[in-house]
Amino acid sequence: MRRLLASYRAVPATESVRLAKPTSNLFRTRTKSQGRGLDTSGLTGVITVDTRARTADVAGMCTYENLVAATLPAGLAPLVVPQLKTITLGGAVTGLGIESTSFRNGLPHESVREMDILTGAGEVLTVSPTEHADLYRAFPNSYGTLGYAVRLCIDLEPVKPFVALRHLRFHSLGDLVTSMGRITETGRLDGEAVDYLDGVVFSAEESYLCVGVQTDTPGAVSDYTGQQIYYRSIQHDDGVTDDRLTIHDYLWRWDTDWFWCSKPFGAQDRRLRRIWPKRYRSSRFYSTLMKYEQRFGIGDRIEKLGGRPPRERVVQDIEVPLARCAEYLDWFLAAVPIEPIWLCPLRLREAGGGWPLYPIKPNQTYVNVGFWGTVPIGQHSGETNRLIERKVGQLDGHKSLYSESYYSRQEFDDLYGGDTYRAVKKRYDPDSRLLDLYAKAVQRR
Repeated sequence: MRRLLASYRAVPATESVRLAKPTSNLFRTRTKSQGRGLDTSGLTGVITVDTRARTADVAGMCTYENLVAATLPAGLAPLVVPQLKTITLGGAVTGLGIESTSFRNGLPHESVREMDILTGAGEVLTVSPTEHADLYRAFPNSYGTLGYAVRLCIDLEPVKPFVALRHLRFHSLGDLVTSMGRITETGRLDGEAVDYLDGVVFSAEESYLCVGVQTDTPGAVSDYTGQQIYYRSIQHDDGVTDDRLTIHDYLWRWDTDWFWCSKPFGAQDRRLRRIWPKRYRSSRFYSTLMKYEQRFGIGDRIEKLGGRPPRERVVQDIEVPLARCAEYLDWFLAAVPIEPIWLCPLRLREAGGGWPLYPIKPNQTYVNVGFWGTVPIGQHSGETNRLIERKVGQLDGHKSLYSESYYSRQEFDDLYGGDTYRAVKKRYDPDSRLLDLYAKAVQRR
């Protein structure tokens, strides 16, 4: 904390500030970062785990990988563990996060009891539902433009050593969405309580729900950190297949192959995979490769050598109400040539004061739809991404802001609590030492 504050005070009052981060899970194409970087080197660890209260005090730049390593030996885990090991606690709260417990536990910021936030005014404030509640409520989806979380106290829940998985195949997207809604509403499948729920769409005729139940029962487990690939294990001809993972490997089942995004790098080629070092089969390494690809335009160069035009990157997560999910998927499969597609249902845990910068409705089931790939470039910049934004808006949905966005200022304000944001910004960053959210999410290309 001392190093962070010292680095803030060393920046002249006329200059903007930002975090000096070695890694990032943002996928926006941006110009060189503006503002002097703040020293975050002392903000990467787990402070305490209270096994009786089932809470953890965590530094803001601590990764979920390090947090889980501290909590699992005590039979505990965060209520929501985002899919990739490099995601930080502060990042998941200020930038939103989701995973297969979100149908019962909501989003990561809902399990935050209190936070210490370094504001744009250079103050470190403790915020909670009752203390500086306006900042506490506006912080999720503010992406560091209202301040930086330097400490978070979060709830934990008990977990068992293993996860028993059932992969249910569907030949109709409507049937899949109906079953997803039923499980989300009741929390059960065939009379058994469900702990984890997500899904994968390979085509309109091939989709799956992946249903997980915690168990103490020992037995053989699968390993998807080596030669086997998790998302390929989901696929089967019909009916239901079963699988088992340790709780550790379940939480990180998507990390080894960055969902399925390791494929363009050759990591899923069986011959190459045999010699690919295990330590480099991770989202951290693929993300590094991707940054080099972007920096040097390698993909566009390859397309040019083949006589093909450049491709538009479509890396997005959106939320639509469950009732509109099948409609969105039908449209997407017809309009955007990207597959597979990830599905993750979610329900906010409580209404409370609401979360004004990402105002999805309480007591309503939404489905996160994640799709990550490239498409042939259109006549206009970001054509496919703009098309997706319009469709999501038509279906009363929202789009995450970690990637490319093209909204007008008015559209953005309407979707992401513009009036509330400006009021909180004025109070806690009166001199605009931190970037504006619209400028950061949309304008800085």
